[in-house]
Amino acid sequence: MAAFLAFLSSMTWGTGDFFGGLLSRKRNAIAVVLMMQLFGLIFVLTYATGIRAWETGPYLWAGVAAGLSGTAGLMTFYRALAIGTMGVVAPIAALGVVVPLAYGLTRGDQPGPWQWMGILVAIIGVMAASGPELTGQASPRPLLLAGASAALFGTAMAFMAAGAASSAAMTVVVMRAVQVLVAVAFWLRWRGFGGITRSDLPVAAAVGFFDVSANVMYSAAAAIGPVTIVAVLGSFPPVATAVLGRTVLHERLTPLQYVGVALAVLGAIAISVG
Repeated sequence: MAAFLAFLSSMTWGTGDFFGGLLSRKRNAIAVVLMMQLFGLIFVLTYATGIRAWETGPYLWAGVAAGLSGTAGLMTFYRALAIGTMGVVAPIAALGVVVPLAYGLTRGDQPGPWQWMGILVAIIGVMAASGPELTGQASPRPLLLAGASAALFGTAMAFMAAGAASSAAMTVVVMRAVQVLVAVAFWLRWRGFGGITRSDLPVAAAVGFFDVSANVMYSAAAAIGPVTIVAVLGSFPPVATAVLGRTVLHERLTPLQYVGVALAVLGAIAISVG
C-alpha cells in the first residue's frame, strides 16, 4: 500500500506541476504558487476535519520546516517551468529524492537487493531524462533554478516523512498553514497577487487540490512504509509532467529522455517487486 500511495502521489504531483507551469507562463510564478496554497489549505482543512485528525504532537516543527522549504521549492520550480522546457526541468528537480533517501538510510531503513537495484535504475533514469541540459544545448538559468528546487523539494519531503511518523494529515495542515502565511506576507508586499484574475482561479484551485492531495498521499505512505522506498517512488512527478508536456504542448524530447523515462519506470517496478 505504501508503494502504491507513493507512486500515486507522484502522478498527482506531476499533473499539478504541469498545469501550474502552464499558468506560470501567463502569470507571475510566485503569484501562482501563493494562490494555489490558499486553495490547498482549504482542501486539507476539510480533509483533516472529515477524518477527525485534529491532535497535538511533534509534527509541528516538521510541518513548519516542510512548509518553508516546500514553498521556496515551488517558487523556483514554477519559475523554471515558465522559462524552460517542462520535460527537461521537471526531471532535474526530481533529483531532490537524494535528500529523503539519505534521511531514510540514517533512520535505519534497509532496502532489499531488488529495491537497491530499482533505486539505482530509477535515479539513473531521472538523470538521463535531463540529458539535453547537461550538454549545454539550453540556457543554464532553468537548470540552476531546477537544481535549487530539487534541494528544496528534497528537504521538504524529508521533513514531511519525519512529521508523518506523528500525524500525516496534521503535518500537511501545518505545512499549508505556513505556506499561506507566506502568501499573506507577499500580499501585504504586493497589495495583490501579481496579475492573477478571476478566470485563473479554477486552474489555481485545481493545482492546489492536486498538490495537497499528493502531500497527503506521500505523508501517509511515509508513515506506513520505508522512507527510502517511498521517497524514490514519490520522486516521479516528471513522468506525468513530461508526458503531458509531450502530448499537450508537443514539446520535443530526445531519445535519451525517452530512455530515462523508461528506466525510471523499470526502477519503480523493481522497487515494488523487491
